[in-house]
Amino acid sequence: MSSTMLGYIQKDSPIHRLTGATKLICLLLYSLAVMLTYDTRVLFGLLIFGLICFKISNIQFKDISFVVYFILAFLMLNNLAIFIFSPYEGCEIYGRTTVLFHIVGPYSVTIEQLFYLLNVTLKYFAVIPIALLFIIATQPSEFAASLNRIGVSYRLAYSVAIALRYIPDIQRDYQEISFAQQARGLDLSKNEKLSKRIKNMSSILLPLIFTSLERIETISRAMELRSFGMEKKRTWYSAKPFKIQDYVAIGIVIILMLTSFYMTTVNGSRFYNPF
Repeated sequence: MSSTMLGYIQKDSPIHRLTGATKLICLLLYSLAVMLTYDTRVLFGLLIFGLICFKISNIQFKDISFVVYFILAFLMLNNLAIFIFSPYEGCEIYGRTTVLFHIVGPYSVTIEQLFYLLNVTLKYFAVIPIALLFIIATQPSEFAASLNRIGVSYRLAYSVAIALRYIPDIQRDYQEISFAQQARGLDLSKNEKLSKRIKNMSSILLPLIFTSLERIETISRAMELRSFGMEKKRTWYSAKPFKIQDYVAIGIVIILMLTSFYMTTVNGSRFYNPF
């Protein structure tokens, strides 16, 4: 699989052997644990846990490098926006101001603001491995079956499965249309100015939209012809029962969430103040 793709990657690992419902429950609980706290110690621990999970999944970094770099670019923009619009947010949170150096006007770099931005960055880094694993280590049909097993309507579960399958498809269509347009002389390389490249990319988006709409129409007609949704229940070829490792995984993530909540109560707020 290309590194620019983001979809299910078949591997034989403990992460892949978990049911789709287990992965969804773990993702939700883990995300809640990350959102609950700005405690640097907890966030660092969650980051280590996420990296360990990613390591044992046998997924190569090159398989997700494009997405990771995109997220990191967004993270840099987010941190820059925080500093521009609220340069002393960290000072207000931690109750002191230690200026390292003055930049211009109202902007000064402070230790407290840097520490706050560090925590924001850790929150991103902590959730990225688990979120990506949920997408690339979850077989869409099996995930839909697991959702239906825990009580989600099979119509909604099947819609989620189609959406997960559609992620790599739309990326593949984008690449094919991009290559076709470049073969006709459309320049998307760094040789062109940024404004020109953005304009050229719009020539790709319009065919991509029409291709996507055509695929949606084809799938809708196929499902209607097969009377999808008429029955209250359905069987699943890819259904997997819960096993001991599923309960263990959910239990571990519950412990992480409770630890995050406990540290929040100990600190008296969501923020750990070392100052």
